[in-house]
Amino acid sequence: MRTNKILILFAHPLYEKSHAHKALIKHMPKTENIKFHDLYELYPEFNINIKYEQELLQEYDIIIWQHPMYWYSCPPILKQWIDMVLEYNWAYGSKGDALRNKLIFQVITTGGKKENYNATGTDRYTIQDLLQPFNQTAQVCKMIYLPPYVVHGTHLMQEKDYQTSGKDYGIFLSELLNMEVPINQILKYDYLNDWCQNELKTYGN
Repeated sequence: MRTNKILILFAHPLYEKSHAHKALIKHMPKTENIKFHDLYELYPEFNINIKYEQELLQEYDIIIWQHPMYWYSCPPILKQWIDMVLEYNWAYGSKGDALRNKLIFQVITTGGKKENYNATGTDRYTIQDLLQPFNQTAQVCKMIYLPPYVVHGTHLMQEKDYQTSGKDYGIFLSELLNMEVPINQILKYDYLNDWCQNELKTYGN
């Protein structure tokens, strides 16, 4: 079986203060088949190298947008990356097939608890509702958009909780490297975490 190549597009303007993302990154498998690509570190002036980013995207099978939830969306550099890199007749349009059938999903942290994200909760919408613009962007680019992997309630977590979430994320990425991704099975779930919990034997243990 071939190994999947995973590109993690990381966007966090205050990474040095993020216990949750530090734990997630700490537990990422150390392998040449996963590239951790820190957009704020690479482009502090927001001068995104479009050609380089496009070439990078074409090398990888699975794309991950990893970021905190900022006002029900993503940090600004990721939005700029989407606006600039996913060009007409490259990523979409009648000639835009560069990303066709690549898998993409989001890895997100939120301060709010999971139960807050529903019609009767304080945030009024589900995570899936709030991420529809990203879903539609992926669909227009002919990519396969999977449910998000979400770490909720980060403001309430203790250090052991951060490390547990990081360990689980590392297990998930390790499994993802070496599997034929069961897309139809995953799409039955609202969260990738839930699929991991139910289908990956080592996850959460």
